[in-house]
Order: sequence, then structure tokens, then C-alpha cells
Amino acid sequence: MSESDQNPAPKTPEPKVRPLGGTEYSWCRAVPSGTGITVLSLLLSNPPHISLLEAALFKLQVSHPILRSNLHFDTPQNTFSFLTHRNPRVKIQSFDLQSTSDILKTLSGDSDIDSHQLLLEHELNRNSWNRTGDDDSDESCADDDYEVCFVSLYNLSETRWVVVFRLHTAACDRAAAVALLRELLELVGGGKTQGENNEEKLLKVELSLGIEDLIPSGKANKPFWVRGVDMLGYSLNSFRLANLDFVDANSPRRSQVVRLQMNQADTDKILAGCKAIGIKLCGALAAAGLLAARSTKANIPDHQRERYAVVTLIDCRSILDPVLSNNHLGFYHSAILNTHDVTAQDDVWELAKRSYTAFANAKNNNKHFTDMNDLNYLMCKAIENPGLTPSSSLRTAFISVFEDSVSDETNKLHGEIGLVDYVGCSSVHGVGPTVALFDTIRDGCLDCACVYPAPLHSREQMQELIDSMKRILSDSSFNNVEINS
Repeated sequence: MSESDQNPAPKTPEPKVRPLGGTEYSWCRAVPSGTGITVLSLLLSNPPHISLLEAALFKLQVSHPILRSNLHFDTPQNTFSFLTHRNPRVKIQSFDLQSTSDILKTLSGDSDIDSHQLLLEHELNRNSWNRTGDDDSDESCADDDYEVCFVSLYNLSETRWVVVFRLHTAACDRAAAVALLRELLELVGGGKTQGENNEEKLLKVELSLGIEDLIPSGKANKPFWVRGVDMLGYSLNSFRLANLDFVDANSPRRSQVVRLQMNQADTDKILAGCKAIGIKLCGALAAAGLLAARSTKANIPDHQRERYAVVTLIDCRSILDPVLSNNHLGFYHSAILNTHDVTAQDDVWELAKRSYTAFANAKNNNKHFTDMNDLNYLMCKAIENPGLTPSSSLRTAFISVFEDSVSDETNKLHGEIGLVDYVGCSSVHGVGPTVALFDTIRDGCLDCACVYPAPLHSREQMQELIDSMKRILSDSSFNNVEINS
């Protein structure tokens, strides 16, 4: 008997399989067309230590099974599943100074945009999950297996580097991206990757269920006839919605970003205004966006109403059964869609109150759970039938906002790794809103990454819209008005 027969090679453990829930499935339908590529981009002034970064990624994959999973597409059944592997697989794609320079040259049409933002946009449009095979990514996937997480390292200069996480949104919503950033900073900045860790124990952590399976009993109940009426209402309302003028509705699309940044004094006054009328920041952001959009319609009377749709995204982790921790990775957001009639004469605070109240009432009536399947279904139908949307634009709303802002303060971990700037956002150039706001209160200052589909809208057009939003917010924050609650 040969030595190999006496000591057979250990078998590779089979990956664990978990079918996707309805919301995760809708993202799998959306991502190939360009919506739902989540990117977390870090600009660093200290050279990253590859070995330390790889060790941190290893531990993240140990702690979070979804990061070591593949999305598997079963062609005969037309279904998706998560395949969670037993062992972490760490891969970092590195681009040296010359390679990074070559990439930036291909993006040099926007000469006024800084290099970090150009790389952020580049990553938003690297679609490793495009099954048609016409994307520009370098990653190779098995025929029907797709990794959910990719990491790239770019060398911008002798003093600047960019580390980018690119994730499938079915595996990573905004809250998950925030948790990922904070854990990474603790591991790399705090040097915890050098410490002892019970990897064998952590590798036994199971992949959680999808959001639909964690909704508290009774919260998603909806009579069949009510579902039918709501579906009809959503469909008919979509034909009455206003949009920004489309610049180019025919050319291939990509996601681009405009930043909305405000100083601490203006931010404090806006937050004080929100507190005074009992709303969250999302209401003020949505109202400013609606008024900025209405102001572009110079050819219609100021008193004429235009109807716009607002999607508000809710992190459901704290209201699921069982409750999930804030650092639980996966997609556990739900959405509420409201429409609002807006004139050029509306006051931003009155509109903010109206917008937020409509959202809060819908949430109190559990519409974030009862309408979840309806909105997922309509999202998939829009993907299948672009002609159902204006100019086949695939725009389902004017603006999307998050119910809760992310708050972050600079700390010693930022300094240890030389964190200069970071942006987290997702692509929207497939199906989705005209503009998606990813807001952060960073060191007391409002910082929004505003993502939009180009060339459906031009950078100049969106910059004007965001500048108008900023003026509306800034001017309103100085008004000493008494706001009726």
C-alpha cells in the first residue's frame, strides 16, 4: 500500500448552502445591470502594510461568514444561493503607481475631480457580477459562482494610497459597510491582528437568515386584496412622478458621485432645526432635494405642483426577531416609498415636516415590512421592462435617503493608519433613484456622497442640483422662524 493510500489528503469541507431571501434576490437581479455595487473607499497617507491588511481581512472573514461566501446562480432553477466556505480566502488586487496612473488617464475626462473620487467611481462601475461578461473587471469567477467581496489597493503617489472594498449589496448594506470600516480600523490601527484569536471557534459562526425570515410574527401580514390595491397604486403613481430632465437616456450608464459637504456651524443649525420640529435629518435632506429639483422647472408657474417620490431606507436590525447587532453583516434594510406634491413656493421646513411625517406614519403602520415584497416585485419588473419607466430610464424615485445618519469622529485609530478621507456608497445606474444620498455627520460636519446615473444626468447638472440643495439647507438654517409642529 502506498504512502498516499495510508494517509489520504483531507477532504475540503463542502460549503454550506443557504437560499437567498426575496430582498437579497432582488439585489441579485439589480446588480448585473449596475445598481447595488457597494463601495467603501479609504484614502490613506501612510503606506498600507499588505501583510497586516491581509491578516485583518482574514479575521473579518472568520468573524463574518458572509464575507467568505459566494453567490451561486442555479441556471435551471433560476435561483440564487449563498455558498459559505469553511476557510477564509483573502485576496487583495494591488495596483502600483504606474498601473494606477494608467487607470486615472482613462478617467481623465473629469480633470477637476480629485483622484480619490475618480477611483471611487471607477470601483462603483467595476461589475464583477455582470453575467453578460462585458464588464471591465479583472476578477475571474466560476461560471455561476461569484464572490461577494473584492479588495483593491491603489498607489496614488509617494504619500497617498487608496484601499477599496467592493461588495455585493445583497451581502452588505450601509450599516454593514460602516461596521466593516470600524472593525477594520480596530484591527489594522489597533494591531489586533497580531493577537491570539480562537479561529476554530469563530469559523463555526453560521450565516444568518435573510430579513424576511426575521420579521416579527404578524408584522408583515397583509390581506391579499390590500396587496393588490397597493400594487396598483404604486404602478399608477409611477406614471405621474416628476423627474429631472434627462441629458442622455440612450448611452450606456455608469454611476458618478457629487459630494455635499457643510461646515459645522451650518450643520449644527440644520440639526437644531430638525430637533425643533421633531424630525430626523433625512426629512430635511429629502425636502431640500425636492425643492432643488422643483427649482429646475423654470418653464412652469411657481404655484404648479409637481409630484416626486422619496424612498427612505430603514436599518431593521434592532426591530427583527431575534434582534441583530449593529455589526451584523448582510442586507437588513427595508424601504418606504412616499410621494409629495411640491411647488416652487414651498418652505423647506414645512416640506421637511410633511415628508418625515408621511414616512413616520407609514413606518408606524409597518409598511416597511408589509410592502417589502411589493417593492421587491416592482423593482424586478422595472428591470425586466425598462419601458415602464420614463424614457426607459429605470428611475423609480427622485431621491433616496436613510432614516438615520451615520455619525463618526476622528480618533487615534484614524491617525495610526493615516486615514485622510473615506467614502461609502452604492451604485445606482441600473434601476433606482435619480440621486441616492449617503450621509455622514463627520466631526460635526455634514458630508453626503450623492450618487447618480450618468450620462442620464450630467455631472454639471447634478452639481447644480447639489449646490442648490446646499443653499436651501444653509439659508433655511439661518432663518429664525417659528415652525409649526
